[in-house]
Formats: sequence, structure tokens, C-alpha cells
Amino acid sequence: MEYNNSYSTSYILDKFDISRQTLYNWINAGLVMEPERDWRDWRVWTQQTLDEIENVITMKKDGVKADDTGIEKNLHINNRRYLGSKHKMVDFIKETIDNEFPKYKSFCDLFAGTGVVANAFNKKGVKVIVNDLLHSNYLSYMTWFYDGMYNSGKVNKLIDDFNNIVPSNDNYLSINFGNKYFSMENARKAGTIREHIDMISDELTTKEKAMLITSLLYALDKVANTCGHYDAYRKSAPENQKLKLLYPSIKDSENKDNEVYKEDANKLVKSIKADVMYIDTPYNSRQYADAYHLLENIAEWKKPELEGVSMKYKNRSKIKSDYCTIKAPLAFSNLIENVDAKLIVVSYNNMAQKGNGRSNAKMSDEEIIEALSRKGTVKTYETKHQYFTTGKATIEDHKERLFVCKCK
Repeated sequence: MEYNNSYSTSYILDKFDISRQTLYNWINAGLVMEPERDWRDWRVWTQQTLDEIENVITMKKDGVKADDTGIEKNLHINNRRYLGSKHKMVDFIKETIDNEFPKYKSFCDLFAGTGVVANAFNKKGVKVIVNDLLHSNYLSYMTWFYDGMYNSGKVNKLIDDFNNIVPSNDNYLSINFGNKYFSMENARKAGTIREHIDMISDELTTKEKAMLITSLLYALDKVANTCGHYDAYRKSAPENQKLKLLYPSIKDSENKDNEVYKEDANKLVKSIKADVMYIDTPYNSRQYADAYHLLENIAEWKKPELEGVSMKYKNRSKIKSDYCTIKAPLAFSNLIENVDAKLIVVSYNNMAQKGNGRSNAKMSDEEIIEALSRKGTVKTYETKHQYFTTGKATIEDHKERLFVCKCK
């Protein structure tokens, strides 16, 4: 049964042709998030959980390694939840670029987020440049794109050791976030693991440390008591799903000459160039610094003071974006002016006035096209895409667009 853009368990089982036990095994393994329950204590599934189930099925079809219980042992870059993720748009983006400029040798993603788009272009013979303001995302790029030294056996052993930790003492994470964003058990374990990573930091290469922290962040995201971001936690008590770190699956041969950055895109663009410059700025007023403050806190591990019910750390201004404010059109115009590329591809949706106030897009089509037209000839490609916002359950006629500019 489907109702109000939520789905019953029987609908899920029929849609994906899986057994109830298989579905519950995936929940217990942390592969699929435990859904909320209605007044009858029935599970109520959302589009987000449908996406997670689809992702698990895709990984199994792709031959991801599993242990004897069928649980995946490898971690992939798309195995996390993220606002505005382009995971489902990758084929559309790649087909458009291949159609417009098939002989590219370099690809830059200036606002890379999870890195799933850049990952689609990360192959032999193509230099990939990835950038994001968030340190948690930067560590992900260091894991999957950086051509650095690491010992796979060493990292595997550490991950196994971390998974077997049974902590008894409280720490920064359990004191502040236990029984809120995570169960107390998972918060204690994660805090202990994060402390240990810093303790052995001198024994780790830059890439090894990034791999371990990234594995921890992805594991925490699977068991977080949230709706996919950290602006708030659910009022219900956290489900005590077992925290389990997985080993990142890395294709070393594809990472030659790649570049990884953590900079303001408007500044970085002045010092880099690429055949294809892909631009996916934030669309609306939701700051990623607020939505992912907790992952940032754990990634940096400076243990700052916290404020408010949502326990955000103070002084997040350095990682807040002008693209989430009324400054967006001017920032975008300045960005495009400094792009050095043969093809510019801009992702943007048609949410101008369709959602609630925070969901509305900060730039109009006219402002985007005007800025791009100063660099070359502009085309627009579009595809339908279901969109969910806190103000309305679903948005009618929502489309994701690509504004493609062939530079002069």
C-alpha cells in the first residue's frame, strides 16, 4: 500500500521481490535505515528508504564482496545519505557530457558533495579534480580519489579491530550525542574509535587516516537516529543497530594525477582548469554546514563547544556558502567569469517557488543563462526527478536541469 508518499512493508516486498527476513537482515546490518512506525506500530517507509534498498540490490548485482551472512564487507562512495545527492542523476549527467564533448581528458567537480558524480568520471586517462568546503567530504575524496600510499592489510586489520571494540567509558561523542543522534552504545564505540585513530595518527599515512575516518563516518550514518541529515534527531529513542565499519573499495589505477581540494570554489576556480567543469552549487537556504555539523565535528575531532537542542558546534561561518543566500546570483556570476574550461555543465532544479521557503531555489534560470552566455553557447537539458521537501510531501513537475555551455 502507498499513502501520502509513504509505503507499507508489503509494498516494499512486492516492489523489490524480496522476503521480509531479507529486508530485516539488511536493517539489522545497517544497510537500510530502520523506518519510523505509525500509530499501529507498523513500519512506514519513505522514498529515502526505497533508495537505500535499491542501492543494496544494485551493490549485490555489482558483485560487492560479502561475508558468510551475505552482509557487504566493502564500502562504496555512494553508500551514504546526502541532501541533493546526484546518485540517481549520474547517468543523465554522463550521457549529456559524452554527447556534448566526448573527448574530455579532465573533469572537475567544484561542489562535489558525496563525490558520486566525480566518481562516474574517474577512469584511466581522465584526470579528476574534486573540491568541497566540508572536511568530512574532503576525507571521502582522499579515500577514493587521492593517489596516496596505503597498506590495505593494515587498514583492514584496524577496521576489524575497531569493529570488535567493546568500550565501557564515556567520551566526547557519547556524552554529547548518545541517546540523541546515536544509541549510547554506538556513540561510546564511535568516540573510542575516533580517539584511537588520532592516537595512532603518527603510524598512519594521510590516506590511511582518511580511509579509517571515512569508514567510521559512513558507518555512523547508517545507524544515525535522523532523517538523513543532522539538523535534528528523531524524538523516538535510537534503534540500537550495530555500528559496523566497512573497508573502502578503491580503484588505485584510476587515481593517477587526480587532485583533491577543500577550498572556496570561487577562489579555487582561479587556479585550476579542466576540459569539463561540472558545477552543482547548493540550491536553497539549507546550509550544509548545519545539515552535516555532526559529521564535520567527528571528522575534525577538535571537540568544540556545542549549542542548541541539535548540538551544533559554534563558529561554522567558514564553511557556510553564499550560494544558500541572496548573494547566490553574484557569486555564481563571479565563479563563471573565472572558469577555465572547454565545457561548463551546471546542475540546477526548477524549484524557484515550488517548495517551502527554505527549499526555493536561490537563482533563476535567467540569471544562470546570462552568466553562462558570457562564456559561450548555452543549451538546456532536463529530466524528471521526484523531489521531497520538508514543506510539501512531494513537488509536482519537478525537473533537474543541466545548463551546458560550450566555451568560446
